[in-house]
Amino acid sequence: MNDTPLHLALIGDYNPDVIAHQAIPVALQQAAHALRLSVEVRWLGTDTITSTASLHGFDGFWCVPASPYRDTEGALRAVQFAREQRRPFLGTCGGFQHAVLEYARNVLGWADAQHGELVPDAKRAVITPLSCALVEASDTVRLEPNTLITQAYGSLDIHEGYRCSFGINPEFAHALLDGEMIPSGHNAAGELRAMELLNHPFFVATLFQPERAALKGTTPPLAIALLKACREASA
Repeated sequence: MNDTPLHLALIGDYNPDVIAHQAIPVALQQAAHALRLSVEVRWLGTDTITSTASLHGFDGFWCVPASPYRDTEGALRAVQFAREQRRPFLGTCGGFQHAVLEYARNVLGWADAQHGELVPDAKRAVITPLSCALVEASDTVRLEPNTLITQAYGSLDIHEGYRCSFGINPEFAHALLDGEMIPSGHNAAGELRAMELLNHPFFVATLFQPERAALKGTTPPLAIALLKACREASA
């Protein structure tokens, strides 16, 4: 086992009652065991991320479910840091939503981009309610070939669980997904369920919550992929 630990930051406001918050540290420890790595995990409350100074010591980031966060700008600051500094990043559920929002504002230059849960009447709400809320639901996702997420799962068809009510606004989907951000997974109806960034070592975001499998004893493939990317980036 590699004795030098990887340092992972969990971006979000810890709540012991949230299933995903219970599962993510377990998922990372399972993945570390599978890879014979040591990993140290630290929660970073969004209201504590007032600058990037606290972010430099981390090998990778996981932006976790259970938004709205206490401080949206703090969460976006961490996402932007991971994207610009090419640090491995995984966003699930709320993490997916904020990865899209950060990209819209800071890459596409849409300063007025908003999250529809926070500003429902925004003219440019890039995140809006799903056509059907996915609360304690599961569904099949078809992955795109030759993507990081497909490499992680080793399959084009996966089945995952959700607790999510908001996703990408179809009105802006084409513009959002026509550059560095690409779609990498859809449900049977063609609705976006996963995306990733080109020209980045590992930047993947999903509406589903793969971490939940850890509580059933199954190591989530994306947790393994995240740690692999962190190991390679820190080598």
